[in-house]
Amino acid sequence: MNKAEILIIDDEPQIRKLLEITLESNDYKVWKAETGKEGIVMAANHPPELILLDIGLPDRSGHEILKELRIWYNKAIIILSVLNHEDDIVQALDNGATDYLTKPFRNAELLARIRSAIRRNQMPNNTDKIVYDDLEIDLSARTVKRQSESIKLTSTEFNLLALFTKNEGRVLTHHFILKEIWGVGAQSETQYLRVFVGTLRKKIEQNPNQPKHIITESGVGYRFE
Repeated sequence: MNKAEILIIDDEPQIRKLLEITLESNDYKVWKAETGKEGIVMAANHPPELILLDIGLPDRSGHEILKELRIWYNKAIIILSVLNHEDDIVQALDNGATDYLTKPFRNAELLARIRSAIRRNQMPNNTDKIVYDDLEIDLSARTVKRQSESIKLTSTEFNLLALFTKNEGRVLTHHFILKEIWGVGAQSETQYLRVFVGTLRKKIEQNPNQPKHIITESGVGYRFE
């Protein structure tokens, strides 16, 4: 029984009920809010492990609610929305959303995203050595091994990989990655980023053409699994 607490902020009764049934049947404890204002109050009074937030709320834009929550709430926020335009997705992620799913969504995918987000919440901040199946990354020593064999990365490649691992399961936008690795002035250089991601995949993935670690989120950015 995990009993992690999840707050749903969504004005659609059918969606709230569907989510409640799905989550409670997987041992999550559920809180529900119909408006942005109600959701903020509930989150402030009893901070949950994760928030599911709709963008199209009746009182305020979900984007506004997201930015307000991010002033003090530092755990996972997953956006659930019928809006599937790249600009809406990028805006939400740049404003601090952990992940973004468009309605209608598959329950299995939602649960997988929730597990990934909560797992990242619970990872100790001082973890230096991280192991993903055949891949071993030592952030302190700045070394990488695959199947126990050392992989030589450039400083920039390692910084990029470290950024991915520290945000495991989270969708990182092109702009966010470029700003973190190369600075504000490089935020439009998406082709530059693609080249580095391609090179990094060749070094750490068993099959770079079918990557299992660095996953492309089309038109938005990348997710590290």
